[in-house]
Amino acid sequence: MSKIKKFLNILKNKRIMICGFGKSNSCMVKMLLDANAYLIICDYDKKTKKIFQHKNLEYRLGENYLEKLDVDIIIRTPGLNYFSENLIKARKKNIIVTSEIEIFFDLCPCEIIGVTGSDGKTTTSTLIYEILKTSKEKVYLGGNIGDPLLPLIYQLNENDIVIVELSSFQLISMRKSPDISVITNLSPNHLDIHKNMVEYVNSKKNIFLHQNAFSKIVLNYDNKLTKKFKNQTRGKNLFFSLNKKLQNGAWISKNKIYFSENEKTTQIMEVTDIKLKGTHNLENYLAVICAIFDKVDIKYIKEVARNFNGVKHRIEFVRNLNNVYFYNDSIASSPTRTISALKVFDQKVILIAGGYDKKIPLDDLSYIILDKVKLLILLGNTSEKILESIKKISEINNKKMINFIQTNNMQEAVEVSYKNSEKQDIVLLSPAFASFDLYKNFEERGNDFKNIVNNL
Repeated sequence: MSKIKKFLNILKNKRIMICGFGKSNSCMVKMLLDANAYLIICDYDKKTKKIFQHKNLEYRLGENYLEKLDVDIIIRTPGLNYFSENLIKARKKNIIVTSEIEIFFDLCPCEIIGVTGSDGKTTTSTLIYEILKTSKEKVYLGGNIGDPLLPLIYQLNENDIVIVELSSFQLISMRKSPDISVITNLSPNHLDIHKNMVEYVNSKKNIFLHQNAFSKIVLNYDNKLTKKFKNQTRGKNLFFSLNKKLQNGAWISKNKIYFSENEKTTQIMEVTDIKLKGTHNLENYLAVICAIFDKVDIKYIKEVARNFNGVKHRIEFVRNLNNVYFYNDSIASSPTRTISALKVFDQKVILIAGGYDKKIPLDDLSYIILDKVKLLILLGNTSEKILESIKKISEINNKKMINFIQTNNMQEAVEVSYKNSEKQDIVLLSPAFASFDLYKNFEERGNDFKNIVNNL
């Protein structure tokens, strides 16, 4: 009997609660109804559309949807905190709490490459996918990026490869790890949701804690947190570094990229082969090389490096308007991302920043803003917090305070940026904060910026 059939047999006549209804669980609803389970679809939003109608299905909508724990299994979305009061109560009652991604890991018949980190997850995952698909017929990409993975489960076979981008909210409850795991870096993030930095880091560690001796973990040697993980892993450790020659991993010397393993060193390509700008993208490529060096010919790695234009909303060039250059880096929902973006440009920029507060320290960001920004355009809930931090760092370091303008919305921010620009200036949207104060997500924020810029 196949894994899928065994799984569906276990679910027969079980009462299953699906928390948070969206595209990621539409396939799951159909799968569970076919297994003759009884489903309770729950959502905080009372306006959730009742798409499915079935005798074995009911809806519980509104803020109290989790109070009645009369089920055998709860399938949560990543947005529902694993340590919320109601889910803790559920686990104490021996109710199984799982997720779509955990079910996928249980049922997937093929190799999984998982990528996590505070920054660079999407670009690294996408690069692995783009390189592997040049030389392999069936490669799939999903998880925290793109389409849900569970619908693929019926068509996957053991020779395929799935690349999965994993967030801390997905990893926090996982008890299976990918065959190959990559951690791009770690820095404070999502501290508005996670109890503290320890909880955030511990959730990320689940990407390798459940590996076996034949697994592989790729770690950032230059990152203090990830470097320490080497003593906690079970599989093969590979590192990547911008600064140090490594015995096992990818590294750079004299603008050449190398990979070393088992006392053998191979030159992969020149740094100049990489089309994407930025030191952070060099790190992404080094991580990719570690993950798939033994799976593809080097020529495919070079080919993608020379042609890959990047993922939308990541230092994305938008428009040259009268020799003023606009860039969209809406993905920058943390200070470290904005720091990386500012380092890409060899001149001071006009920076649009601000948004929803994730309770992350701002000292490092404030320091680089004082060095790399000629005019700061602020919007969103964190405007005052950013200003306070910059003023503090300015006074401590005897640095001149930069010019700034506070705005109410993106339209005003873009118009003010352009009005105050000169020829050859760069206007960069790199908010350093999440979008939730003004937008549904970073994509909506970035698209709004691009639309406004293109209509100037």
